[in-house]
Order: sequence, then structure tokens, then C-alpha cells
Amino acid sequence: MDVDTRNMTPTNLVDKIVVPGDVVLDLTKMENQTIKLGSGLRQDCDCVSVMQAGKLRLSKPNKYWVESSQKRYVPSLEDTVLGIVVEHRSDNFLVDIKAPNLAFLPVLAFEGGTRRNIPKFETGTLIYARVVKANGIMNPELSCTDASGKAAEFGQLKNGYMFETSTGLARMLLSSPTCPVLEALGKKISFETAVGLNGRVWVNASSPDDVILVSNAITRSEFLSGTQQRIMAEKLLERLEKS
Repeated sequence: MDVDTRNMTPTNLVDKIVVPGDVVLDLTKMENQTIKLGSGLRQDCDCVSVMQAGKLRLSKPNKYWVESSQKRYVPSLEDTVLGIVVEHRSDNFLVDIKAPNLAFLPVLAFEGGTRRNIPKFETGTLIYARVVKANGIMNPELSCTDASGKAAEFGQLKNGYMFETSTGLARMLLSSPTCPVLEALGKKISFETAVGLNGRVWVNASSPDDVILVSNAITRSEFLSGTQQRIMAEKLLERLEKS
């Protein structure tokens, strides 16, 4: 959801706990900018208010959302998600993204997609996609291209291991600069990850032991500080080297 604004002033609630009903932005005081609203926020006339308890987060330049550790996922425009194909219809794949409703992935929503090269995804196929339509009534819609129509990192995820996390941990893993646990692991071993804001993480590496180590480190990192994450990752790496 995009909100065109005027005379923007920074909120003093960023990184603080907010609860439903809190007003976090006054749109009457904003300059000509575009504010992007993520999960947990909604526009009420000239204000942006909170729908769920958690920490208010800001991703520069102007994307706000409420971060909370929950299993249930509420789709938001431009979220990246890991989905599982549950059915193939003539025009769409039906995809489970842990939302209240199944998502539609149009068969042409791929780079260079035509009726002649429709992907052959079987039930259970894991895909990395982008949310391009989301509201509280209709099924979300996905795309396996970026905004320019390129495949980028989107599409089928092969091999590897997928596990579920809270949505809060997923956002932490996608934070910038690089999440401390991923940074510490990346200095010693090579691996790939795909993180969905719907609380799913995919890990792939050259050996099963590395996949297990990375998965365990990520799972344990949720409630640790950056320093604690690094220490924990280093201990796991030491055990792997000794085994």
C-alpha cells in the first residue's frame, strides 16, 4: 500500500513497542513523498495507525511496518515469500504462503512467460516469489519476477532444506546490514538462503552437515543480541570442525 504524503516529519515511535490504535504518522504534516506501509499498519483518513502489537520498524527511505513474532502471516505488497504449490489450474498455480487464503501465481508471471513455456510445477514445489496484490478480502497474487520483469532471485528452489520461523525472525534475517548470525557463518562456510517474510527459510549448502548447522543457528538466533548471535555461531562452527 502506497500513501502519497506532504510535509513529512519523522516519527518518534520507530523501534519502540506500539499497540493497536496507536497513531504513528500524521499525513497532514508531510511533504510530497511516498510512504510504503507494511504489515500491521493501515491508513485511517489522514493518519497511519497500528493494527497489531509489536515494534514499529522503518526501512529507508520510507517503508514502515510493525514487527512481531507470530506464526500467522498477513500478506503485504512487495513482500518476498516462500510458497508451496498445492494445485495447478489453467491460468494460475495455487500457492500456500501461510496466509488466511491461498495465493494465486499466474502461469505467465515469470520472465518471458508465454503459453508455450508455462512452468511444470508439481504439487509440493517450493518457490520464491513476490507479493504483487494483497488485501484483506481477495486471494493474494504473486509474481516470480522483480519490478522490471526480470527473474532475479525468484522462481523454484531446488534441493536444500526449508523450515518455518516466526515472521519477526524472518524480518531480522532480511535486515540491513547483514544479520550477525548470517555474517558470522558466511565467514567460515558457503551457503545459500532464501528468506520469506511469511516465516519460511530455505537453506542450501554443499554438505548436509552445513545445511543443518546453518538451520540450527538461524533458529536459535531469534532472541539473541548481535554479539550473542556471533558467539553462538562460532561455537556451532567449532563443533562442526571437531566432528
